Amino acid sequence: MKKVLISDNLSEEGIEIFRNTPGIDVDVKTKMTPDELKAVIKDYDALVIRSATKVTREVIDLADRLKVVGRAGIGLDNVDIPAASKRGIVVMNTPGGNAVTTGEHAISMMLSLDRKIPQATASMKAGKWEKSKFTGHELLNKTLGVIGIGRVGSIVADRALGLKMKVIAYDPFISPEAAEKAGFTLASLDDIFRTADFITVHTPLTKETRGLINAAAFAKMKKSACVINCARGGIIDEQDLYDALVSGRIAGAALDVFVEEPTKNMALIGLDNVICTPHLGASTDEAQINVAIAVAEQISAYLTTGEIKGAVNFPSVSAEILAVIRPYLTLAEKLGKFEAQLVSGGIQEVAVEYSGEILDYNVAPITISLLKGLLTPILNEAVNYINAPLVAKERGIRVVEAKSSAVKDYTSMISVTVKTAKEKTFAAGAIFGRRDLRIVRINKFTVEVIPEGRMLVLYNNDKPGVIGNIGTTLGRNGVNIARLHLSREQVDGQAMVVLGTDSVVSPELLDELRRLPNMISVTELEM
Repeated sequence: MKKVLISDNLSEEGIEIFRNTPGIDVDVKTKMTPDELKAVIKDYDALVIRSATKVTREVIDLADRLKVVGRAGIGLDNVDIPAASKRGIVVMNTPGGNAVTTGEHAISMMLSLDRKIPQATASMKAGKWEKSKFTGHELLNKTLGVIGIGRVGSIVADRALGLKMKVIAYDPFISPEAAEKAGFTLASLDDIFRTADFITVHTPLTKETRGLINAAAFAKMKKSACVINCARGGIIDEQDLYDALVSGRIAGAALDVFVEEPTKNMALIGLDNVICTPHLGASTDEAQINVAIAVAEQISAYLTTGEIKGAVNFPSVSAEILAVIRPYLTLAEKLGKFEAQLVSGGIQEVAVEYSGEILDYNVAPITISLLKGLLTPILNEAVNYINAPLVAKERGIRVVEAKSSAVKDYTSMISVTVKTAKEKTFAAGAIFGRRDLRIVRINKFTVEVIPEGRMLVLYNNDKPGVIGNIGTTLGRNGVNIARLHLSREQVDGQAMVVLGTDSVVSPELLDELRRLPNMISVTELEM
């Protein structure tokens, strides 16, 4: 008998699926403390969560029987996925179950903010009739700027077009052709900040998007502009937003998410031109039922038949084949992630070529793994092995798969070429021994790079003193070099340095490195 623990609130429809599946015994224990969860987790094969339960490394270390963690929803910020993967625990989510609900909430917030509905409601409940105080605006022909065109952002854009708004969108990883087909226009962040009447964000929270909308962005906006955040707290800098609202730099804000939840920023939410909700983006009956049913079906199938659906850390292949191709799945994902962080512009095409012994197996899951790696830095938790091909298709990315019988330098080799409107980049990888991953070529440079941890990729003129300057600059700033790989095309030509660091390299230090003599470019990566 497989035991399932549901530790957060889950719709009854999902619980019933577990109860009606032969061979599964389900317990519902919500509102447990972390210590209480640690005390019981050893007895369960599966854990079903939402956002409240924190599946930490400590919990995972005590989970002797745990085979799968399922999140009823999208976000997996509360799960230590690397720790789960190391223990062989499948981590699943249900990314499509609440996209419509979240998109509709963003539209509702925009309408409520524009027509001052919450403020008018509060005024009337206080016994007042202040009709002239709450004059709003029509949305017809107004411009909505959407930052991030993923599942939710696309829904928001579609609904706004239905309201006869003009929609412009910023997403560096979607092609102009795909945007045009959907009915909106791609624009730069600056264009959105300067021209949009409403700005809504629908990106994951990453180091690139944290504080994306800040004082500098507010300074570019119309005084009549309003901002909406139903994505993740922290994308909009709360202090800068407060200052912009108080000074009249912008007109209003609608917030569903906050840096700290429950928020203690009463100064911000207490402003008259702010409307807010307590992270209700996914909170509809339909969405909760959808994600509950989806996660219950996925976990039940895995526990009873071994089938893997909706996983973020394992592909959908049989256990026998997985054991053989797992190193290539990891290598492909690393190549994709590497390329995604090096390339600039919207990706138009990904061409992957396989050669050698790997051709004895079905390479389709490996291509999916590469796409997951390529798209994850862009969309973060929204991409898994199931939806990566669909996400690529929705973004207008052409995927070309080729098999080569030509003799290569390695027993098996995976090569990937990424084409954007701006450039074309190339990387190739191989397995050394049985499981040691290496990137063996980057564009025209031959290398043997271990793709893990924090990395810097530096292009420079092949002149004396460059390596010394790099080492001195990093050392002076307390950054230790973990690994160093050098390659050059010819004497006195261009050269490449790929190095791993033991700590984060600050933006200021990156700028300092870029200013070094004979330096062409410096890119920071997280593998």
